Amino acid sequence: MTKTVLVTGGYGFLGRATALRFKRSGYRVVGLGNGRWGSEEFRPHGFDVWLDAAVTMSSLLTLEQEFDVIAHCAGNGSVGYSQTNPRQDFGKTVESTAELLEYMRLNNTSARLIYASSAGVYGARPDAPIKESDQLNPISTYGYHKRIVEELCDNYARTYGLSIGIIRFFSVYGEGLTKQLLWDASVKLSTAKGEATFWGTGEETRDWIHVDDATEIIRRLSVSTERFSIVNGATGTRITVRDVLEMLRQALGAEAEIKFDGAARTGDPRFYHADVAKLRQLGQRPTVSLAGGLNRYAAWFKSSWSG
Repeated sequence: MTKTVLVTGGYGFLGRATALRFKRSGYRVVGLGNGRWGSEEFRPHGFDVWLDAAVTMSSLLTLEQEFDVIAHCAGNGSVGYSQTNPRQDFGKTVESTAELLEYMRLNNTSARLIYASSAGVYGARPDAPIKESDQLNPISTYGYHKRIVEELCDNYARTYGLSIGIIRFFSVYGEGLTKQLLWDASVKLSTAKGEATFWGTGEETRDWIHVDDATEIIRRLSVSTERFSIVNGATGTRITVRDVLEMLRQALGAEAEIKFDGAARTGDPRFYHADVAKLRQLGQRPTVSLAGGLNRYAAWFKSSWSG
């Protein structure tokens, strides 16, 4: 019997990729999110059904079906937005998840929920691999709201027996991503005359994971029998912002010289890379190298950017 997955936030970068991952794995895929699509538009992204709506009890009931898996990718994905729009971010992140959990408790207790959380819950950390058991210390509104959602999920798993897996994604990238560092950097490097200046010192660290590998983690965790679990979504590879921008510059064939202004941005930690021991226990290893992924991203950018 064909299983059905609901992908919330399906209009976004991660949601679209997640839908396609489950479709290729043989699922019937239902999408929910803020986006006006005709069937000729949403079907190529893996959706069999699409509802243009926010994640509320009403919209979930409108779908009139039970799900085997719910991949919850909805919510704000920008630290900067959360800092300047905290109330809106709370609604997009916390309130939408509270509605979803209540829907599951009352109508679909057999579903397995996978929540796309963020390394933002860890906040300020030393320059060392971050474990899931490390103390949470969010330094942005974005991170605080993600932590609240994780606590809600924990409560619903413990109190109401819901099956929930949480993935704390680090820096997810890939073709189709039109915001955040790689997109902004691609535009800047492609248009700069002589120098391209970026925030920070360049020695900040990140852990990049291609969206192909990110969605495979979602799929793998969706079939786990563990009642409640948290896992880092990353490769475990530490790289400085300076080095990743240099790799991107070469992939783009850009000639601009990379400079940094030394300024720190509110809510952005200096150091981020993951301990992935728990991920390896799931049998998950990255299939897309950073060099290969950046080459793919650069090729996609050059073919799609109209600047």
